[in-house]
Amino acid sequence: MSVELNHTIIHSRDNRESAEFLAHILDLEVGAEWGPFIPVEVSNGVTLDFATVPAGSITVQHYAFLISEAEFDAAFAKIQAAGISYWADPQRRHPGEINHNDGGRGVYFPDPSGHGMEIITRPYGYQEDDAA
Repeated sequence: MSVELNHTIIHSRDNRESAEFLAHILDLEVGAEWGPFIPVEVSNGVTLDFATVPAGSITVQHYAFLISEAEFDAAFAKIQAAGISYWADPQRRHPGEINHNDGGRGVYFPDPSGHGMEIITRPYGYQEDDAA
């Protein structure tokens, strides 16, 4: 059996708010509450289990999602329409911009708990030769 990531727990101030935020931006479904978790499953079967914890105990994490060009257009339009701040880089030196790393597009934005979300249309290190 090959090793696959199955799920991860994302600490949040409000598990429902954070799960619905990400699901809306990425056009995903919010699953049924399971114990203390609100799950959001991505297309490769990994489940993001959002759990409410005290705000002071949240350590900000980074989550990157590889999406298609069409999905990027839709997600980025939602980010802009909601007035969510965004940056071309994780250090937040290029506000209001997207990047074009590796021949694709990418953008960073915060979720309601302050986690650094990223959407990209090409994996890091992607080269056109990789597509052949």
